[in-house]
Amino acid sequence: MEYNPEGPFADPCPTKTRADLEWDRILEALAERCASRAGKRLARALPFASTRAEALTMLAEVREAVELARAGEPVPARDVAELEDALDRARIGASLANEELRAVLGLLEAARTARQYLQSRRQIAPALYAACATNPELDTVARDLAAAFDPDGTLSDRASPRLEALRAERRAVRDRLVRRLEDLIQKHEDILQDRYWTERDGRYVLPVRSDAHERFPGIVHATSASGATVFVEPRVLVETGNRMKMVDAEVAREEQAIYAALTARVAEDIESVAAAARALAHADVRSAAARLARDLDLTFPDVPEGAFALDRGASEGAARPISIELVGGRHPLLALDGVKVVPSDLSMSAGRAMIVSGPNAGGKTVALKTLGLAALMVRAGLPVAARDGSRVALFDVVLTDVGDDQNLHKNLSTFSAHVKNLGRILGETRPGALVLLDELAGGTDPREGEALAAAVLDSLCARGGAVACTTHYEGLKALALGDQRFENASVGFDLATMSPTFRLVVGVPGASSALAVARQFGIPGTVLERAERFLTKEAVTFEQMVEKLSAERRALELAREDAEREAAASRAKRRELEGELERLREKERGVITREGEALLASLRRAREDLKAAQSRLRGKPTEDDVRAAARAMDAVGQKTSLGGELELRPRDEPPARPAIDPAAIRVGTRVYVPRLRAEAEVVEVLSGGQLRVAAGALKLTTSIAELRGTGAPPAAAAPPQRRVDLDAAADPDVPIQTADNTVDLRGLRAHEAVAMAEQFLDRSLGAGRRVTFFVHGHGTGALRDAVREALRGSPYVARLRPGGPSEGGDGVTVAWLKW
Repeated sequence: MEYNPEGPFADPCPTKTRADLEWDRILEALAERCASRAGKRLARALPFASTRAEALTMLAEVREAVELARAGEPVPARDVAELEDALDRARIGASLANEELRAVLGLLEAARTARQYLQSRRQIAPALYAACATNPELDTVARDLAAAFDPDGTLSDRASPRLEALRAERRAVRDRLVRRLEDLIQKHEDILQDRYWTERDGRYVLPVRSDAHERFPGIVHATSASGATVFVEPRVLVETGNRMKMVDAEVAREEQAIYAALTARVAEDIESVAAAARALAHADVRSAAARLARDLDLTFPDVPEGAFALDRGASEGAARPISIELVGGRHPLLALDGVKVVPSDLSMSAGRAMIVSGPNAGGKTVALKTLGLAALMVRAGLPVAARDGSRVALFDVVLTDVGDDQNLHKNLSTFSAHVKNLGRILGETRPGALVLLDELAGGTDPREGEALAAAVLDSLCARGGAVACTTHYEGLKALALGDQRFENASVGFDLATMSPTFRLVVGVPGASSALAVARQFGIPGTVLERAERFLTKEAVTFEQMVEKLSAERRALELAREDAEREAAASRAKRRELEGELERLREKERGVITREGEALLASLRRAREDLKAAQSRLRGKPTEDDVRAAARAMDAVGQKTSLGGELELRPRDEPPARPAIDPAAIRVGTRVYVPRLRAEAEVVEVLSGGQLRVAAGALKLTTSIAELRGTGAPPAAAAPPQRRVDLDAAADPDVPIQTADNTVDLRGLRAHEAVAMAEQFLDRSLGAGRRVTFFVHGHGTGALRDAVREALRGSPYVARLRPGGPSEGGDGVTVAWLKW
């Protein structure tokens, strides 16, 4: 079907739809957020897009304005004056007044600000930049206008050389007049009513007493209200006053000439000025739309292709039935009024009908209006009141019959007006139409109304319309059971609280619950019992079936909510466990790093001992030097031998690990190094089957054959035995600090630290350690003194000393245990 701008779909929001959906309230909310009068006027007459490309462009502009506002850089909007009438007069050669020219100047300055703002954000707001572009040559016009006015808005002396000369002459003439007037006041003080001068009709006069004006030569221009004072222009000043009037006239003529010249300057770029005014109003509306989106929590839906009439370039084969899918849809006007709206998922498509049932005041009509307003807002380039993931196609027209159109003047009852609207809607429905009907065929005989409603729905679907209607007719609820074009939906009703839930549920019809509602509002029980007896058996059965379906639906929803809560709790627990696992891995890496650093420090000390022994043997060593060197070399030999201090002890792990596949080794692969009895990471693959691995700060070169996989071997039962860590060198004065023989007491109270130190001594004796390190920090010294006092009194401690420079200084205490 070809789109016809002059056809019935030229306006997607007919008068009836505009009133039913209260579309003007949306536009007024947009206008209230505009800064300029032109923006407000444009917002109240916001146009609809005629093509999908145009709608996408409009939505992109608002999206960019929203993103800029979120970034703290909202689109600038100023209250500039409306200049359409002034520009029209400038087009025909009429001169603009001072206020109008200054308004043009304000417009051009605002256009320059907006252009510079968008130019600097062209990459992140290309749609706004293109839509609000203005002619940069207008800056020259703005400079010319700005040079002609003073800051207070008066025409500047710099506007023209002649104006400057005339105003200078005027000031000189006035000064002469004032000086002569002051002289006359002094000379004729006895006949003056008071010592001042004033102006009457542009002439400079003195206040002379009425009984003495004949003694004062001059021209009477006015009298006071009481008649006691006569305002007289001194005859000696008449000629000067005449000159003053002539200069004033020449100044006025020159000012008018300047205004005409400035108007002509504006007229040279009149179309660019008008375009700048439109661009500013456009930017103001987009900025207001961003504020509306923030205030109502609006989101941008996906706009699918395939609208029948709007996609004029699409072939008939490419056209697809248009649909609307709102995720968590809300009525924007209720949100605008501050009402807490219960979101609902709404979905419908062309050629199908959604039949909404349920109790009165449950939100059925709200659901219809939510659908209609979403369709109109997308056509107008506005985001919708729904969550992310919504899809809204471009409907050609929204047709509604919501509310009471009774008109006594036209002799129309409620049902007659309803039927008249239905006839109009049937005539205008075709693919691309969204049809919303409230209480379809209500207000008449239920059986005939039900039959009429079913026929209307069948016809509307056959014509390709996307239809949603509300009803209490059981026959309409049953249509979905035998015809796939119809789908039931219902608004919930909580029988426990006897109140509607306002949540729309698709796929299940709703019970009207009229008797339950009547009971809540005070209808006597005897009346309700009679009403139940009058119900037909079929009506009771159908109502019971609907209530059963609703109850099962609520049970399923509760079960789903429980499952979602459990899934969320499981995900949270999994994240917690993953965090704990990562913490333990970091701790393990830290332990390896500390032990590696301790081994390196021990190696450095062993190297220094060897160097010292070598230096003693150089030259002519004495017997004492030889014995000292021998003791040092023996100590180093014990450290580096198997079972010595520099060999890592087994950590109660099984001796066997799986072999590793050489082809699986890459940089970053985790391997087990038997020599280190620890896991390491491959940092470099060398030639000849050699690798370079790193375990914390310790790096070494090894062969692939020596490495093992990181998989844990099966646990083997072994009898418990005492593990002895020889963590001190043969020379006890050279202790090696490791993670096993060190306890950190920092942050504890004195009595807590003493208790932990005594427990650590017990464990160290059981493990066969000879040296222990107690880290207590410096602080005030109280913790250090308490720990050392306890160690001195312990029967397990042979001796102790403060830590050395490489051991932590006085913040550490080293204790040797008794064997």
